[in-house]
Amino acid sequence: MNDTVDKLVVFLAKRDGIDKLVKTFQYVSKLVNWHVEATNPDIAQRFKQWEVASGLSRKAFRTGRFLTGFNALRRNPGSSPTFKFLAVLANAGEMVYFFFDHILWLSRIGTLDAKLARRMSFVSAFGESFGYIFFIISDFIALKDGIQAQRKLVGSLEGGKSNNSNNKDVSESIRKIKVDRVMRLMAVAANIADLIIALADIEPNPFCNHAVTLGISGLVSAWAGWYRNWPS
Repeated sequence: MNDTVDKLVVFLAKRDGIDKLVKTFQYVSKLVNWHVEATNPDIAQRFKQWEVASGLSRKAFRTGRFLTGFNALRRNPGSSPTFKFLAVLANAGEMVYFFFDHILWLSRIGTLDAKLARRMSFVSAFGESFGYIFFIISDFIALKDGIQAQRKLVGSLEGGKSNNSNNKDVSESIRKIKVDRVMRLMAVAANIADLIIALADIEPNPFCNHAVTLGISGLVSAWAGWYRNWPS
């Protein structure tokens, strides 16, 4: 039976779609700003303002999202000790990310001291990147397990080990594995892209902090999220 936390998490998750849309606005405007900055400063400034407004809006949309990781650990930490261990590390990082992201948002809109912004940005990005690393590892392990399971199922079909009544069940299992693989690949793509963005905050460098790198990474993450959240 769902309790209050379950219901709250479901309510908050309904904003994922609008978050991906606004994220697309944010990183398209970043790329446009970079492209026209030298030739048309006025237009560039307008797109810069759109980028900043989109980023702040997304932070507001994510209020309370740190509870998602907490609920995931509480309700379904993993199917094996390995996945449970990875889930604890991944969700702990994500909870740190979202919690300090709230403080970062409040400091950037002037509710809290603006001097907190740089420190909160670092802590939030560190938690984010920490979590993404373990989400990626978990997905790669699941992908490997899925490939092995699919091979066994295909082998049972080709070897005639399944009777006709079970062939449909085996084919359906293979289809589900393939769907899960695509979703996990989308998750890996999004997490790697977001990891690059987080690294730009943690350890600024010419590659990660370049507008094109950030823009493309943001769009990869947003569009992978679109694919995963689009109603079937």
